[in-house]
Amino acid sequence: MVTACAAVLAAAGGGGFTDLNLGLTVWTLVLFALFAFVVTKLGWKPLLDMIEERERQIRTAVETAQHAQTEAQSLLVQQKEILRDAGRQREDIVKRAFQDAESLKADLFAQARAEAERMVQKAREQIDREKRVALDEIRGLVADIAVEAAGKIVKSSLTVDAQKRLVEEFIDQLPAGPR
Repeated sequence: MVTACAAVLAAAGGGGFTDLNLGLTVWTLVLFALFAFVVTKLGWKPLLDMIEERERQIRTAVETAQHAQTEAQSLLVQQKEILRDAGRQREDIVKRAFQDAESLKADLFAQARAEAERMVQKAREQIDREKRVALDEIRGLVADIAVEAAGKIVKSSLTVDAQKRLVEEFIDQLPAGPR
């Protein structure tokens, strides 16, 4: 089909596909150069500026993202460190609480033991006092009984002063008992 069209045009007296028309070629080159000049001055420069601006924006966004990622990594490391520190502090607090509880337990035990010893000591002292009072009372009773008995036996031969001296000697010879 293309060859048929080319043959028809050749027969019509005008050039074919291979014929060059110098005027048309020059005008085509002039128009192309003019178009390239206009596009370069009016369209190409703003297009390149837009591309460069977009490239700068992308580069800035990438740098910002990298910076944000670096900060996020840093914050993640800090957060992990804070969590580790919090865990250590928690363990220290628990350990101190157990130590304080043991110390308090020991203190309370020591106080209870000291209080018990004081109570036992007070009881012993009171027992000793009551024992001395009882012994003194018994001595007094024994002395009274001895005086009465001796008075009945030697009523006529001894004076009251001699009787008292005899009783006192008798009491002094009695065993003192535990004090």
